[in-house]
Amino acid sequence: MLKRIRKQFFIRSAPSWLILAIDLYWVVNNFLFAHLIRFNFQYSLDGSVLKLQLPVVIAITVFSFLITGSYKGIIRHTGIRDAIKVISASFLIMVFLMVVVFFDNYLNWGESLNFPLSIIVIHFLLNTIVLIGLRFLFKIFYDILFSSFKAGPRILIYGAGEAGLLTYSIFKNDKANNAQVMGFIDDDKRKHGKRINGLRVYNPKDITQEFITDKKITRIIIAMQYIKQARLIEIVAQLATLSVKVKIVPPTKTWINNANLKVAQIKTINIEDLLGRSVIELDNAELQNEFNNKVVLITGAAGSIGSEICRQLANYNCKHLILVDQAESDLYNLQQYFNHKKHQNITCIVADVRNEKRMGSLFEKFKPEMVFHAAAYKHVPFMEANPYEAVLVNVFGTKTIADLVIKHRVKKFVMVSTDKAVNPTNVMGATKRIAEMYITSLQGKGTSKFITTRFGNVLGSSGSVIPLFKTQIKNGGPITLTHKDITRYFMTIPEACQLVLEAGKMGDGGEIFVFDMGTPIKIYDLALNMIQLSNLKYPEDINIEITGLRPGEKIYEELLGDGENCIPTHHSKIMIAKVKELDVEEIHHKINALCDSNRELNFEQTVLKMKEIVPEFISNNSVYEKFDQIEIDNN
Repeated sequence: MLKRIRKQFFIRSAPSWLILAIDLYWVVNNFLFAHLIRFNFQYSLDGSVLKLQLPVVIAITVFSFLITGSYKGIIRHTGIRDAIKVISASFLIMVFLMVVVFFDNYLNWGESLNFPLSIIVIHFLLNTIVLIGLRFLFKIFYDILFSSFKAGPRILIYGAGEAGLLTYSIFKNDKANNAQVMGFIDDDKRKHGKRINGLRVYNPKDITQEFITDKKITRIIIAMQYIKQARLIEIVAQLATLSVKVKIVPPTKTWINNANLKVAQIKTINIEDLLGRSVIELDNAELQNEFNNKVVLITGAAGSIGSEICRQLANYNCKHLILVDQAESDLYNLQQYFNHKKHQNITCIVADVRNEKRMGSLFEKFKPEMVFHAAAYKHVPFMEANPYEAVLVNVFGTKTIADLVIKHRVKKFVMVSTDKAVNPTNVMGATKRIAEMYITSLQGKGTSKFITTRFGNVLGSSGSVIPLFKTQIKNGGPITLTHKDITRYFMTIPEACQLVLEAGKMGDGGEIFVFDMGTPIKIYDLALNMIQLSNLKYPEDINIEITGLRPGEKIYEELLGDGENCIPTHHSKIMIAKVKELDVEEIHHKINALCDSNRELNFEQTVLKMKEIVPEFISNNSVYEKFDQIEIDNN
């Protein structure tokens, strides 16, 4: 019954004319009450005078309300701005009445209205107090009526800045959850012990398990928009030891377009939040100009990187996007995504970059002006066991597309490479380095510009350790780690793809662009953080097992090879690797020989030719280490 009454009478906002009528009623009553106050409640109201005064008061009141719009607000959401509008309307009423008194007293324009100035001032004060007070009383009544009678979660907000106050306000206004904000936590020592909205600001050191138990805190919300990655990791590590759920307010950019942050958008913190970096600032106008009305072909379009490149390019008014991949299921899912988003001029094609004739027909048909080459095999242990496939896709596939780019005079070719191509210790990295060398050697062969982008691991990509660790934790452990000291660079997929597009725009041809990957992350620490974020303990709940390095695996990754250095660009996160000069004819001859030899399915012969092309390719924890030993012995 109560729910029905609430829905019927309170959920819908009252019409503006009704609020105007109620405000007018109280202004008239305040006018009468002002007379009584002025004469110490001993004044007998003169009906003949009131007949002259009240129409003037009503007309002025309606006019003032129409000017200020004070009646247009939603009463249950009354705030400071609404109060200011009411004060403005009350002030206008007072001013207009004083103008009327002036004309009445000094111009003698008719029968005297007899407006004492003291009554006008008292009337202003009453209007201000009563109209604002009634609004806030209704707001309090509404809050009580719509609050759940069940006790909600007791919350601490980590961050007493603007984001923290915004978070406080959305919980205060959200009646469905009936959450109780018990205070703030802040790193700023100047705020410790002070109160905001009546709630105390605590020192992070005060937040112990005893404190949590005593205050019955169930959640801590991290609400800081500008926080360094290292500090966020420290905060989460501290809070993960407490018996509370840790959540985080999403970055402003993810909710600003929806006008307001909502409780539902505050999510449980995960490992991606800890590894995510600062927002990249790009000149979208220049990118828009770069891709506007262009035909763009993307290989490996259904993969982690390729699909995100496609999603970002779809926002730049391309004339036509051709998405090519051999993985039909993933490509179908991507097609459905674009169909749902109602993107036009996007064609998904199942094709293999290794098939020169098939790819040639696509270039002939669609005549692309730009090509983003993301198709590649990237799994290190698999490629170590299958060098034939690694060379066929990563080298021959890249060579096929690059040769077609020259033949069809495509304006730009952008290849996605990897930090594993630097001083490679495995087959996969070596094939990517050979692909880099071939792409670089083509610059100047025709009118096309050849650009390479090189970066490390991306969060959430296929083969990433994070999905693997999540699965292992879900299954009760253990987490398997190849080496306790292993470190990797991490970057989010959207960030990596933004930088790929930016590098493609700024490239003049022949560059290898290296991305600022930040600080390398120790995978062992990553595993510990993921255990803690799952509200589990190491090693009691989830253990970590060291299994040993896999074939071809490095402990540390590098972004620059021996003899390479970086040249800065106008973008702080993008640099150009200054690589060694190549003998173009020799490189082409050796790569052609490698592709021909690879067809014989002699893995050892293939790897030997790769080591000849890339002298810095030194196998690690692999059956191919014997070839490096032979070279050492020969020297």
